[in-house]
Amino acid sequence: MSNELEPTNRDQPVVYQIRLKGHLGSQWADWFGGLTITLEAGGDTLLTGPVVDQAALFGLLKKVRDLGLQLVSVSPVEHGPADQPGLKK
Repeated sequence: MSNELEPTNRDQPVVYQIRLKGHLGSQWADWFGGLTITLEAGGDTLLTGPVVDQAALFGLLKKVRDLGLQLVSVSPVEHGPADQPGLKK
């Protein structure tokens, strides 16, 4: 059994969870394209939301790098409808 998402509809964005080391302030939500920022008890920050394609995902990861944040993980969660809030275009 694979952990990969079924490539059934490539027209829809994929919801990703990007885990960062340390807590990130909510003022950075706009910088990250409206992704939801969740501060976890263990000290990590979870960015969650739809990303339209790989180019948009790499753009988000570049922002993480540019801010000097430590990337813990990047995980696809599910395919979502194209009209979800926070969709990177």
